[in-house]
Amino acid sequence: MNKRLFRVTGKEAMFLGICGGLGKYFDLDPTLIRVAVALITFFSFGTLIIAYFILAMIIPKEGTV
Repeated sequence: MNKRLFRVTGKEAMFLGICGGLGKYFDLDPTLIRVAVALITFFSFGTLIIAYFILAMIIPKEGTV
């Protein structure tokens, strides 16, 4: 099986679809990933936000490739 990382679209995407895509890729609940991202962003004083937007530019949307 060939796993690919995509940003999800539609109802699964809350903001840019990164956490939903990571949830599908790692077979985890996207809510857990969203909570982890929120906590890491809070404790790193927002530096994860830069990485989040970089990922949004690099990772393709679901169904585009």
